[in-house]
Amino acid sequence: MRLSIQDALDLLRPSTWTLEPEETTFAAHGWSNKDMDPVPRRLRTWTTWNYICYWLSDATNLAVWELASSMLAVGLSWRQALPCIAAGYSIISVVMVLNGTIGARLHVAFPVLNRSSFGFWFSYFTVFSRVILSMFWFGIQSYNGSQCVYQMIKAIWPSIARMPNHLSPNASITSSGLLCYLIYWLIQLPFMLISPHKVRFLFLVKGVVVPIAWLAMVIWAFVRVPPSSGLFAEHATITGTQFSWNWLSALNSALGIYSSLSVNIPDFTRYAKDEKAQYVQPFIIPVAFVLCSFAGIAVTSAGIQLYGEVLWDPMLLIDKWDNRAAAFFASFAFALATIGTNISANSLSAGNDMTVLLPKYINIRRGQIICAFIGGWALCPWEILANAEGFLSFMNGYTIFLGPFAGIMITDFWLVHRGKVDVPAMYDPNGRYRYSGGFNWRAVLAMLVTVVPTFPGLINSINPSINVGYASHLFDVAWLYGFVVSCMVYYITSVMFPAQKTFVDKLITADDADSPADSLGWRDEDVEKRKVEINAGGQ
Repeated sequence: MRLSIQDALDLLRPSTWTLEPEETTFAAHGWSNKDMDPVPRRLRTWTTWNYICYWLSDATNLAVWELASSMLAVGLSWRQALPCIAAGYSIISVVMVLNGTIGARLHVAFPVLNRSSFGFWFSYFTVFSRVILSMFWFGIQSYNGSQCVYQMIKAIWPSIARMPNHLSPNASITSSGLLCYLIYWLIQLPFMLISPHKVRFLFLVKGVVVPIAWLAMVIWAFVRVPPSSGLFAEHATITGTQFSWNWLSALNSALGIYSSLSVNIPDFTRYAKDEKAQYVQPFIIPVAFVLCSFAGIAVTSAGIQLYGEVLWDPMLLIDKWDNRAAAFFASFAFALATIGTNISANSLSAGNDMTVLLPKYINIRRGQIICAFIGGWALCPWEILANAEGFLSFMNGYTIFLGPFAGIMITDFWLVHRGKVDVPAMYDPNGRYRYSGGFNWRAVLAMLVTVVPTFPGLINSINPSINVGYASHLFDVAWLYGFVVSCMVYYITSVMFPAQKTFVDKLITADDADSPADSLGWRDEDVEKRKVEINAGGQ
């Protein structure tokens, strides 16, 4: 069928892309769509086993491996790196379950529930920030996946290593690398079209296949280089104050990897059968991530002895293998790991966040496609991952926002409102969570107090030639500082100047409005009645 000029012009009209309205949900009132609505009972399918598989799947990804092994590159030994990793993931797991329980109890996504703490309109700042971060992470993981594809092709056709490079030497990527990036991007794209409540099966497959491959690599490392002469014989190459600050910076990086997901974990826990299903997170996260990080450290340590350099990127280590079959299957395992992580932690998060920005036009699937193009191509992830120091700097960089985000959300729900919130009001721009013009000034103040002091350190991280003195050290603990201080500032201001109209006598969920004829949300007359009852003039 030929595409006429009129058909092409029709594609440019916004009305062409308007989503079909859902008459029986909040979407009927303009501030939601099917993907933003509270999850109906029939789609609450995630069990404890699904969350175990989810975290086993997420723990086995290149970023976790690279973070652990890059700690060796900056001078730490395995004895210092593992406690640092254990501390970081233990802290973040507690944040995960606190925010995760909110999603499991209310069955709403992060972009909606954070309106109750930040205010209806200020919440858009947090959502937009999360969209940007998800896109950055999507690009980084896609680049990691392209390296896996390169090694798989090289194992079959070694001639790709001799493919002429027509790109600039300063491009941080070669022609063959760009080709592999395109191939990986195309392979990954169909998986992004799977609905969130069904994607758990991908995590199950990844959670079984990838750990087996990683265990095989650890066995290979210990056979080639016995621990007594390799891993256990190594010591830190830095001491004194430099060691202390490098350790804290590495801790902040460990927090940084999943500090993003700790904020939007409700995007996944809202699909839980009940809130108890996700209580396993504080137990599985530290164990899984420490074991996977140890695999990265052990194999990298063996690489130091075998090849005389710190190969913190496992693809660089696999590139030196002579066994082509082993190289192919190891690379395949890493590619599968990267696809699962990129979908669970990045594209789905971006898709959820973008639905709230333009609910009339964007659902989760469309949001993921937008993320695939912007995050996958426009952000040039190969520049970020050019060296170990740059990788750690990137990890540290965005934690200045995510620590306060998590702190405010947890403090508001658990300490200020004590779990008593009004879910239907979160969909109403003129409801009880409007605060003052849509901004909760308490959250604004908490953000300013925590983010501004860490900015000099962020500038110094980007451009080390700019001397900011001791301010750079605060940036080394940006997530911890942001989380703790934001909790204190938000709680104190909320107690001293309470937003009275945001308090309710009991938790009001979307299920409270259920009826046999409407099992998903509020009826029109219910919403109109609520607008009259709780119309907030500002707080």
